[in-house]
Amino acid sequence: MADTIDPERRSRNMAKIKGRDTKPELRLRSALHREGLRILVCRKDLPGKPDIVFPRQRVAVQVRGCFWHQHPECRAGRLPTSRLEYWRPKLEGNVRRDAEKDEALRALGWRVLVVWECDLKTDAGLDHAKAKVRDALASHKTGE
Repeated sequence: MADTIDPERRSRNMAKIKGRDTKPELRLRSALHREGLRILVCRKDLPGKPDIVFPRQRVAVQVRGCFWHQHPECRAGRLPTSRLEYWRPKLEGNVRRDAEKDEALRALGWRVLVVWECDLKTDAGLDHAKAKVRDALASHKTGE
């Protein structure tokens, strides 16, 4: 399917896409805050600037958009059908950089959790994400 929007308008649309404080990030941060967890956001001194950070427990949470980070278990993670010569290297590069940054965090002794955008669209998915974070924080206390 060909793109039906002219390049100038497409460029304006793409420029509006945020890289920080996205709806999924805000939804998870708000839920964690309501549970009494205090977090740091986008620590620039860490590889990949994790979206949510618990420094004392050395837990970093990456909230990833399904399209931009190619969630393999989600329909939104599919490659577009038009302009593959642009999208394939762009999105594959995102996935490669994600893996590199996650590995760099792990090498520094951080536990990295990935929460996908699609998981935060339902209350059940949000509950699962909160439990994942709580488990990671608890395992730090027990030394697991």
